[in-house]
Amino acid sequence: MWVGCIGDRPIGCIAGVKYNSEYGFIGLFIVLPEYRGKGYGLQLWKHALEHLSDLPCIGLEAAQTRIKDYSKWGFSSSSVTTRWEILVDQSHSSNLFVVENSSNYLILEDQDIPSLAVQKYDANREPSPRPHFLSDWLKHPAGKVLALLDGNGSCHGFGRIRPCLLSHGEGWRIGPLLADSPALAHLLLSSLLKQHPGVVLLDSPGLNPYVGSLLSKLGFKQLSQTLRMYRGAQPPISMEDVYGLACLELG
Repeated sequence: MWVGCIGDRPIGCIAGVKYNSEYGFIGLFIVLPEYRGKGYGLQLWKHALEHLSDLPCIGLEAAQTRIKDYSKWGFSSSSVTTRWEILVDQSHSSNLFVVENSSNYLILEDQDIPSLAVQKYDANREPSPRPHFLSDWLKHPAGKVLALLDGNGSCHGFGRIRPCLLSHGEGWRIGPLLADSPALAHLLLSSLLKQHPGVVLLDSPGLNPYVGSLLSKLGFKQLSQTLRMYRGAQPPISMEDVYGLACLELG
């Protein structure tokens, strides 16, 4: 991550993350409004691109107003990412749909979750294994992590809910959320929502064909959308098991 300064004043920032030798991601690209249109953002942008220039694929999330700008730099549209919102109160929580056959799985929480099982599950659904990220993400004391394991100790889904700042007050954000099926994603979501009343946000990938109907059934409403774009060949990873992205800024 880089911060652009004029004197001692930070006026913009950008992140360029190398997942591995094949894939990188650009995010956290922000310039203070009074410094936009002066070329400072372009300097940050070029610096991040140069850092990732040896990678065959770079991804980003584009606001609708920036799609044409990124297209000029060789980025192509992939799918729409949707931000969803729900307000969970105690009465709503108690009436959430209970998934059938959930007794076939153990729902483990936080420190009881076997890290290696989750890492193995995640590695088959992401462009690159990310054990260090998962270790920090899943063991952080803020919020809660749930994982579904069968009797053999194999993971079939996991998700995390964490506190987040909203434009007015505080709320919760769910992500990552991965599961073998919509029913198991439903089970994880219901379990997380029941324990965390308030405003909850979730960012879903457009390449999962099941997530829209699932979230609508639970009472989520669409809040906003961005566009996932790639420069180079898109990672050959199915997104059908990904119901919630960990972070828009990091891919």
